[in-house]
Amino acid sequence: MHSFLRLDTTFFATFRLLAIIALGRLGLVGKGIERDRLPTQAEIDRIIAAFESNTRQRTPVGRIIHFAIATAVRQDEISRIRWDDFDAAEKMLLIRDRKDPRRKSGNYQRIPLLAVCGYDPCAIVEKQRTLFGKSTGRIFPYNGKSVGTAFRRQCRELKIADLHFHDLRHEGRSRLFEAGFTVEQVALVTGHKEWKMLRRHS
Repeated sequence: MHSFLRLDTTFFATFRLLAIIALGRLGLVGKGIERDRLPTQAEIDRIIAAFESNTRQRTPVGRIIHFAIATAVRQDEISRIRWDDFDAAEKMLLIRDRKDPRRKSGNYQRIPLLAVCGYDPCAIVEKQRTLFGKSTGRIFPYNGKSVGTAFRRQCRELKIADLHFHDLRHEGRSRLFEAGFTVEQVALVTGHKEWKMLRRHS
């Protein structure tokens, strides 16, 4: 197991998680509205096949989809990743200004790049290096909103209902749980500060 994920669960952290679960079951903690739509592998394969067969599609959306699932990184975060953020030797990636309701900027986080979700994120990055080199500055030098728009359009054309690009992040964290990682270990990858946001997927 990746050394970055080896951590001791403290008594306080365990107690806090159990308290959140208990309060939720008693109805004493408000439950936010959260999507639970996950793509099937067949849907993922169809979407990627459609993108790859489209000769007019210049942005490698299929590769970005694989990376999103492999890392559980958000759409806008993917488009901001720079080559300097990638540590090939340690298989680590720095996510800059990660979304956090308590901090608008400066929330940097290093995450491990794990090949346990069906796709190898390091291999995807190296593919980008082969095709574009480092001259672009960013590993995925594409507009995040344009990627999301292309994804939605392709889903409509394939008649795949109610699937958003952000659902790929949920799929990625679900696969981490399926691979045997604990809530606190998955949180180190996804950046969740509140374990209750992950509990339902464990």
